[in-house]
Amino acid sequence: MISNMTLEHRTSHETIPQSITSQELFDIGRVDEALRDLLSPAAPWQILAKLDAFLSDLADERCEANIHPSAVIEGPIYMAKGVKIKAHAYIEGPAWLGEGAEIGHGAYLRGGVILGSKAKVGHSSEVKHALLLSGAQAPHFNYVGDSILGAKVNIGAGVKLANFHTFGQAIKVEQIPTGLRKFSAAIGDDVSIGCNAVLAPGTIIGRGTVVYNGAMLRGIYPAHSVVKLRSQLEVVEKLSEKGS
Repeated sequence: MISNMTLEHRTSHETIPQSITSQELFDIGRVDEALRDLLSPAAPWQILAKLDAFLSDLADERCEANIHPSAVIEGPIYMAKGVKIKAHAYIEGPAWLGEGAEIGHGAYLRGGVILGSKAKVGHSSEVKHALLLSGAQAPHFNYVGDSILGAKVNIGAGVKLANFHTFGQAIKVEQIPTGLRKFSAAIGDDVSIGCNAVLAPGTIIGRGTVVYNGAMLRGIYPAHSVVKLRSQLEVVEKLSEKGS
């Protein structure tokens, strides 16, 4: 897919297509002001290093958060006004939770997590070393590891963002080396991903794209597209009941 794209931005590793830069994937005007500097790298996977620096000296502060008594919170956590943490959620710091962010029942934030305003991690979802921008949702039975989700991204129930190759090799986005052993995906603003889809390490999805349920993705997918999965169902007679 890369061969037809204009190469304009250069990182410390490789020249990358203009269409997959952070500036193309994410509208800075929709980002909480406190988080805007995180999106300054051209290569979206480099945002993860900015995330680490942002959280490195985080002070523990909870501004009128609504925390269920059964929730477990460890390590430094910043919670803006209106944060909701529901029953049996488990949060390991450092973590930064923007205004109105919500952590659902049984959800697990496994360190190094930033949630923009009104972002949501729902029931039995796990998020680790990731940035979810304003209004992004991982609402049901999701795994989100070492990833960036743009504003208003929605991933359906059971969607998994895999962040590690089986044999531990460094991750590439198509032929572009990231220099990282753990990186799953950068998903542009307003993307919708159907239930039970899986994103392999090194996936980039442009803004506004829709992904069918059950799809398995790797590589670069353009903005404002539909990624279709064509499954064929076959119905046959149960021989054991024939003539009964």
